[in-house]
Amino acid sequence: MSSVFENYLKIRSDVKNLCEKSGRNPEDCTLIAVSKTKPVEAIMEAYEAGCRDFGENYVQELTEKIPKLPEDIRWHMIGHLQTNKVKYIVGRTYLIHSVDSVKLAREIGKQSEKLGIVSDILLEVNIANEESKFGFKPDEVAEAVSEISSVPGVRIKGLMTSAPICEDPEENRVFFHNMKQLSIDIKKQKTDNVYMDFLSMGMSGDYETAVGEGSTFVRVGTAIFGARDYHLVK
Repeated sequence: MSSVFENYLKIRSDVKNLCEKSGRNPEDCTLIAVSKTKPVEAIMEAYEAGCRDFGENYVQELTEKIPKLPEDIRWHMIGHLQTNKVKYIVGRTYLIHSVDSVKLAREIGKQSEKLGIVSDILLEVNIANEESKFGFKPDEVAEAVSEISSVPGVRIKGLMTSAPICEDPEENRVFFHNMKQLSIDIKKQKTDNVYMDFLSMGMSGDYETAVGEGSTFVRVGTAIFGARDYHLVK
């Protein structure tokens, strides 16, 4: 069985090659190792392979892991975030990917101002309008950008999506393409405090397609760490 170390190096190499193939600078796409439910030992294996960007879905798990791991790790909050848990992660994460409401953005801003910082956020888009997913619908994004751009304590750095689970990743190309176009359209508006630098899309099953369509962050868990045991989640 492949090790976490080897898996990480293989996927990082894949991302680099995919960027070059599509005429992009490989440094423009970062591989985030999604370490939810995984122990510190497995995370350290990826760290030793060169990974510095890790994604977590659960606030409690994230806050427990941070003090046990190297300080130069960039932590990404990629799971659904409840407003009452914002205070535990503000100032401790590099980027919050999953901002799915104006209310949540305001709470992040409020807690950030208390610390005298500005938090970088991505707006989560439910690009395929799936009932089971969180996020703004595509036709709601422009209004959300307009409202959140004036919230003190936050800075909109881009967009994030989780495409449908499917056997053929080509089925998601249209969604990734539409996300890229949405980010271009928002950038053209030149709204203060809005930067479309980041596009977080693509996971273990479809990251190749996402990179080809312009993803700047791919969030890969299972392909690096193996299957998850959700019994470990508190």
